[in-house]
Formats: sequence, structure tokens, C-alpha cells
Amino acid sequence: MPLALLALAIGAFGIGTTEFVIMGLLPQVAADYAVSIPAAGLLVTGYALGVVIGAPLMTVLGTKISRKRMLMLLMALFVVGNVLSALAPAFGVMLAGRVVASLAHGAFFGIGSVVAAELVAPEKKAGAIAMMFTGLTVANVVGVPGGTFIGQAIGWRVTFLIVAALGVVGLLGIARLVPDLPRPEGVRLRHELAAFKNAQVLLAMAMTVLGFGGVFAAITYITPMMTEVAGYAESSVTWLLVLFGLGMVVGNLIGGRYADRRLMPMLYVSLGALALVLGLFTVTAHDKVLAAVTVTLIGALGFATVPPLQKRVLDQAHGAPTLASAVNIGAFNLGNALAAWLGGMVIAAGLGYTAPNWVGALLAGSALVLAVVSAALERRSGKAAQVQNAPDAPDAPGAPHAPAGEAVAGPALTARR
Repeated sequence: MPLALLALAIGAFGIGTTEFVIMGLLPQVAADYAVSIPAAGLLVTGYALGVVIGAPLMTVLGTKISRKRMLMLLMALFVVGNVLSALAPAFGVMLAGRVVASLAHGAFFGIGSVVAAELVAPEKKAGAIAMMFTGLTVANVVGVPGGTFIGQAIGWRVTFLIVAALGVVGLLGIARLVPDLPRPEGVRLRHELAAFKNAQVLLAMAMTVLGFGGVFAAITYITPMMTEVAGYAESSVTWLLVLFGLGMVVGNLIGGRYADRRLMPMLYVSLGALALVLGLFTVTAHDKVLAAVTVTLIGALGFATVPPLQKRVLDQAHGAPTLASAVNIGAFNLGNALAAWLGGMVIAAGLGYTAPNWVGALLAGSALVLAVVSAALERRSGKAAQVQNAPDAPDAPGAPHAPAGEAVAGPALTARR
């Protein structure tokens, strides 16, 4: 794998850290600004919405410059947002800093996926995408717990300054290691938008929303589930999240490896197993050991879908993949927000803290159904293309020729009629 992927992974590590570390620092931030915990939760919501909006917006703005330069500008924007968050004198400024940082998220992963895929041979594209996303998964193992510890021990502002420093390292790495790949000739914004007319692109994005949404339906409410149902102490939730992050790392690498070999079967297995494990979590959540194992499996199976889903979008949006790739990153966050909302609804309805697991299982199962439909439509269109291109006349190129006598008799009989 090219060393340039390391620079992309460092940027992904910083982005992953800033996205999730706020969840562990909400009490400190709320106390500092004298706001309620629910109000501080807007820092999570605002970031997610910023990703959904920023992914297509920043990608469109970057169509006039090279992908390397756009990646550098996105990392600079990320640094500015985190410095603004760290130095914010008021909650509103802090929220603005979070939104500024989030604008870089979707476009960075979207453009970065395209660049990573172009750096390697065609049969290694999913592996290269997975290598970049390793930075995001490792952030959940190292960056988020470490940033939470630093924020609680020294101050949450220090955490965001460290994240900003990571962004600087990523920016310098991209400037130094990522080659200045030429922009594809003839690709304009209308070509990028045309990808969304492809039903397979839309199906892949819907799979992203539902499949990864299934993961967050359960993980969003992991703290009350593990403390109230499994019986863990609140301090143990951090280590459970580390297990979740380790699962993400393993699943991401496995998904990248096997998606390069057989993409759709990889999706069938990962989505089907994810739906099954999420359904079983309603039972295993009542046992400490089984709950810990299940949390790890959810991380592994959930992120095993990421490289194949991202590659699926790139493959189907061939010729103009940048915008579609970035929007698909926004789809991950849209799935997170949708699943968290649905999970909260079933808890509020009095169905218990394990009820979001059923929501997650249904979402992942729905993504599996879409995967099967997508493959069936692809097979049907492939057969239709074969029929359309097949020779249907004796004289057509490649057609089997009739014996000489029959070839003469045909026109003669026609003449007699």
C-alpha cells in the first residue's frame, strides 16, 4: 500500500476523534457553559447535520481544483473548526466551531476514498479505502478514550487543541506524501450529479443509511443498556467502547480484503450477521460477558460493511464518483441520526433499554433486502444487455451460418410468395 494512505489515515484519525470524543466530554462542556446536558447534546447533533450538508457542498466547491489541494483545504478547515471550539468563549461559538469542523468530514472521506482507490491497482481498491478508514476506527480505540481522559483530567479545551494539532500533522502529511493526481478530463458538476440518476448508486446509499444505522441504534444507548441491564459500573463503559472500537478495526480490514474479491457476498454475510447479532443483543445484554462479546461483534460486523459499501458507490458512479462518494459519507451520518431517533422513540414508549437492538436488527435486515434487490437488478440488466447485443440474424457477425442450400432456398421461397 502506498505511504500516501498513511497521511489520509492520520487525517481520518483526527476527524474520527473529534466526532466521537464530545460524547465523553458533554458533562464538562455543559458545566463550563452553564447549559443542560440535552442542550450540550446539540454539539453532537450539529456535527452530524454539518456532515450531511457539508459533504455535497464542499465537494461541489472543490470541483475546480485538484483533489490533493482540496484535501489540504479540508484539513485546514478542520483545524480552524477545532481551534475555534477549543477557544470558544460562549456555547454558541463552540457550536459554530463544531459545525465548521464537520463541514470537512464528508468531503474528506469522500474525496479521500477516490484518491485512495486511484493509488492502487483495481483489485486492491477496497483494501486501500479500508486502510484510510483504519484511521477512523483506530480513533475509537485510542483517540476517543485518550481524548476523554485528557479532557476529564486537564480540561476539554486541551483535548480539542490536541485534535487540531493532529489535523496539522494530517495536512502536512497530505502535502508531502499524496501525489498531485490529475483531474479527470471532461468531468463537470453535471456529470457528478448524473450519478444520482443511477438506481444502483441510490440503492447503495440506502444500504449505507440502513446498515450502519443498525449499529448506532444500539451503540447510541450503550451506556444505559450496560449499566441498567448488564450491571456494569458506569466507569466500565469506556472499556466496552474500546472493545467496540477494536471490533471496528478488525471488521474494517476484513471488509476491505474480501470486498476486493467478492463484494456482494461480503455485504450479504456482514449485513445478515449484523442483523442476527443485533437481535440476539436483546438477550445477551443481560449477561456481562456475553454483552461485551456482542458489543465487539457489532463493531466488527458494522464496519465490515463500510469498505464494500463505499466501493459499491465508486463502482456504480464510475466516471464521476467524487460527489457520490462524499454524499455516501453523509449517508452514514444520516443513518446514525435516524437510528438514534428511532431508538429513543422505543425507549420513550416504555419498551426498555434493549428495545433499540430490535430497531437496529430491522434496519440491518432491511439493508440486506436492498442488497439482494440491487444484485437481482444488476443481473437482470446484464442479461438484458446480452440479449440486446446478441446477433439475431443469420448474416449478423458471429451468427451461426445456415448450410449453403438453405441459404439459397430462403430468398427463393420468399420470391414465390
